[in-house]
Amino acid sequence: APAPTRTLAPADRWRLVLGRSAERLPSGAARLATALDVRFGAGRGEGSGGGLLGHGGSGAGGGREPSFPGVRELSEELAALFGPGVREEVLAAAAGTGRQDVLAELDPAAATPSVELLRTILQYAGGLPEARLAALRPLVRRLVDELTRQLATLLRPALTGTTTARPTRRPGGRLELPRTLHANLATSRRTADGTVQVIPEKPVFRSRSRRSADWRLILVTDVSGSMEASTIWSALTASVLAGVPTLSTHFLAFSTEVVDLTGHVRDPLSLLLEVSVGGGTHIAAGLRHARGLIEVPSRTLVVVISDFEEGAPLAGLLAEVRALVNTGCHVLGCASLDDAGRPRYSTGVAGQLVAAGMPVAALSPLELARWIGEKTA
Repeated sequence: APAPTRTLAPADRWRLVLGRSAERLPSGAARLATALDVRFGAGRGEGSGGGLLGHGGSGAGGGREPSFPGVRELSEELAALFGPGVREEVLAAAAGTGRQDVLAELDPAAATPSVELLRTILQYAGGLPEARLAALRPLVRRLVDELTRQLATLLRPALTGTTTARPTRRPGGRLELPRTLHANLATSRRTADGTVQVIPEKPVFRSRSRRSADWRLILVTDVSGSMEASTIWSALTASVLAGVPTLSTHFLAFSTEVVDLTGHVRDPLSLLLEVSVGGGTHIAAGLRHARGLIEVPSRTLVVVISDFEEGAPLAGLLAEVRALVNTGCHVLGCASLDDAGRPRYSTGVAGQLVAAGMPVAALSPLELARWIGEKTA
């Protein structure tokens, strides 16, 4: 059907733009008014009577009556007015605020990846039968793949120590020009025209070489009910780190119980679908399990990601931290981050963990990667 805006009078167009006098709009324009409210209404003026994809209100901002009968109709109207890109943006934003009924309308190829959207889908998918879950898998797969790709692009330059440049007479990879010049200064000579010529008798090439013993990284991740956003970031980060040749990455998820999900760590979608968020918090149990995985303490990194709201007696947690530190492994506590990237954790417990020998910091995935890169360099 042709878009109704083509037949609107100039005065009605201005009423739509300003969000005023909705009762004077022709019947066909009322739905356009609601779509405009959904796209642009925020706090004042048009759309102030309701939230994103919400019902019209009676506030001073010009609420719309009646609201759309359903998400499908709204999706069609948004596409007609603004195009599919904006439609996906609005529907994804609505899903990110908890509107699960819009998920079926999202186009996997067009939805903008975000942790908020992924979290909503995973929460929603937890109670679905397999037939309905299968319909969401393409969307979840694309979100996870794209978020992992973006994170890998960010993290990998920070993970030093995975390649080693060494001098050799046989090409083993890309030529390291600065090191080649430095290693062959003794063979340099000045030509007749005054230029300096270097004879590279010892070229230096960059070649991959494995360490004499791999490093073991054990991510101990809090999946209690308060850790949803950090849990997603932890799983994505683990999958990126699992691709580093010199790291053997383990992923332990804990609430009141500990589940070893290392077998899924190279597939972030599988890992996220296996994580069961909720329950209480028993950090000591997660650390105890991690201690059992240590083989070479000096080449083991144990990273705890939690809000440190320990549900078990604190003395047990402190004892486990001291036991880990005494093995000689490298330990780090990462405070959980909320949706805005702000640290959210118990500073009192964190202070006692620091006193027991575990440094605690609020690190982004990039900062964590840098810490790992520095330790393994």
